Amino acid sequence: MKTLKLITATREVPVNTDPLSSFPQTRDEKLLRDIAREVRKDVIRMTTEAGSGHPGGSLSATDLLVSLFWGEMRHRPQDRYWADRDRFILSKGHGCPALYSVYARTGYISMELLPTLRKMGSPLQGHPCMIHLPVLEISTGSLGHGLSVGNGIALAGRLDEKDYRVYVMMGDGEQQEGSVWEAAMSGAHYKLDNVCGIIDYNHLETDGTVEEVMDIAPLAEKWRAFGWHVIEIDGHNFKEIFSALDEAHATKGKPTMIVAQTVKGKGVSFMENNVDFHGKSATREQMEQALKELEEDRD
Repeated sequence: MKTLKLITATREVPVNTDPLSSFPQTRDEKLLRDIAREVRKDVIRMTTEAGSGHPGGSLSATDLLVSLFWGEMRHRPQDRYWADRDRFILSKGHGCPALYSVYARTGYISMELLPTLRKMGSPLQGHPCMIHLPVLEISTGSLGHGLSVGNGIALAGRLDEKDYRVYVMMGDGEQQEGSVWEAAMSGAHYKLDNVCGIIDYNHLETDGTVEEVMDIAPLAEKWRAFGWHVIEIDGHNFKEIFSALDEAHATKGKPTMIVAQTVKGKGVSFMENNVDFHGKSATREQMEQALKELEEDRD
């Protein structure tokens, strides 16, 4: 059965010959920009092929994801269950098209799976599901839970005397969830300096601007008040991203929250700061325009 083949495909360690997936990892900005461009193109193709999905928030998170997987996190694509790996949780699960592309381009899954996004029987669900995609640390999509799980994984690492780090990416609209602030309290209480949260602060959610729906400002000050070390950055500037990640790694006695200012739909002119593309895919014609813009954006 075709469906069975799609699901079982993720149970095997895939072979990915894409040159962008080669390791060792890098912090070379030119290479990272090239990788991010390809990830953005994947996101546009995947969501247009699916006829649905969340391209805007996937594009805003792309540079952060690329920085983590190529330049920061300790992980082994050919040994996905390595006990000493750093853990990543995409708490804003609707941004998964970008994460799926990153998984494919680092070698965790086959590139051939990307066009199956949101299709019946595909392991690439509209929100990440670890039952079908075991490389995931947890299933996500119901907003507000990722940081609590991340805290638990960090506590487990402490008990097991492991030095892995836990990275949790959240959305800005997600900050409106009360459970986020329960996790904020527990992270500070247990002094989880092996936890690094990242907020993709693109200022737009399903129903409009974050400021109009439920204003979360002043966000950095709130996290500081909850006992976290807070770093504010441009989430599309690789120098600032890596500086923040290094600072988080060096911070002891408290968890770190990186508040990353980003642009919804980054890289595609008609999607940038356009709330319509929070949860709507591009048409075929729009896809061609987006791919052309991204290709023309080369240095």
